[in-house]
Amino acid sequence: MTGTPTRTYWLEHAWLGDTVEPGVALDVRGGRIAAVRTDVTAPPPGAEPLRGLTLPGLANAHSHAFHRALRGTVQVGSGTFWTWREVMYATADRLTPETYHALARAVYAEMALAGITAVGEFHYVHHAPDGSRYADPNAMGEALIEAAAEAGIRITLLDTCYLSAGFGQPPNAHQVRFSDGTAEAWAERCAVLKDRDHARIGAAVHSVRAVPAGELATVARWAQERRAPLHVHLSEQTAENDACREAHGCTPTRLLADHGVLGPRTTGVHNTHLTEEDIALLGGSGTGTCMCPTTERDLADGIGPAVALQRAGSPLSLGSDSHAVIDLLEEARAMELNERLRTRTRGHWTAAALLRAATAAGHAALGWDDAGTLAPGARADFTTVALDSVRTAGPLPRLGAETAVFAASAADVRHTVVGGRHVVRDGHHQLVPDVPQALARAVDALRG
Repeated sequence: MTGTPTRTYWLEHAWLGDTVEPGVALDVRGGRIAAVRTDVTAPPPGAEPLRGLTLPGLANAHSHAFHRALRGTVQVGSGTFWTWREVMYATADRLTPETYHALARAVYAEMALAGITAVGEFHYVHHAPDGSRYADPNAMGEALIEAAAEAGIRITLLDTCYLSAGFGQPPNAHQVRFSDGTAEAWAERCAVLKDRDHARIGAAVHSVRAVPAGELATVARWAQERRAPLHVHLSEQTAENDACREAHGCTPTRLLADHGVLGPRTTGVHNTHLTEEDIALLGGSGTGTCMCPTTERDLADGIGPAVALQRAGSPLSLGSDSHAVIDLLEEARAMELNERLRTRTRGHWTAAALLRAATAAGHAALGWDDAGTLAPGARADFTTVALDSVRTAGPLPRLGAETAVFAASAADVRHTVVGGRHVVRDGHHQLVPDVPQALARAVDALRG
């Protein structure tokens, strides 16, 4: 990198993995951290000061961008996941490449404002509403990739195989636009998608009910050959478990294991209703777990066995899923607080462990192994949380990790830097001028 200019950021406080250090200078060159210097008591000449607590960029490991259009509208009345799903389908029916791009651009900008520097987009709205292909069969996926670029964050497009409405059932009228017909046809379409500087291409099995057992190995093989991340919705609902046992005589986890889906590059999303054998299969294979607590509570899904999964060997990451809120600090907090409610005991994870789930572990689950830490050689992706807001003022700065996890919110994010470039400065997005207005326009367009 000879000749590449170096930019220095002075961090008033920085979380360096286990502790909060005051006075840290980060030298950034070529979009990566070149050096980390501690005990720097004042900003060096020419350095840009970032006041507050700087964390590695947050990774949102599970997103359905179009669900953001449901915020508020699905809070009226009662129901279950299955009644919520009908409202979600109605929104999916109205998406076009143009409207999806506009919505996703605004949603990803909202994520940047919340300190998120990378998103895993679990993408299954592939085709036109009648199931026919667009002139570019990947028009919808490309719209999401471009939206992330314009919002200034990284994306792992988890292109999702979705072939059936349930065990032995063809796609329904809402789902025909999700389906490629077969896993082989899905794989052929996905092979056209390419990685780029801000984007990685991964794969997903929507669920065992949406991908027939005989097609699972094709998706797993596609991801394995490319060493790409592979995600799957797993045991989010007890009804899925019951239907799988009726169809195959085993749990969804066992079915995935028998067809080669589990492994260290695979992440199960939710992993809520599991048996002890399921937990052992996931942990023993190194399969990750992405918990989405704000969505799991919003949809009344239940509380997953995150502690047992981690103890068994399943790395934990976090996602905002349906975007009832977009706040990774709240996701981290909720995982601990849910477990407190379930067990009536406190302190299942330290603040540092919860931050690792929101940063390094999330990036690893999305195939960005060189992000999520403030260390030499890592991507220069980081975010700064205010320590002087009405939520965060008072605690000692050395307790910044605890303050961030248990008191701060997305509203306290002051700066977000991706690849050494400010995407959010002083709480204002630098690429999308008016994010609230962009969100309002995009959602209104879908409401017609």
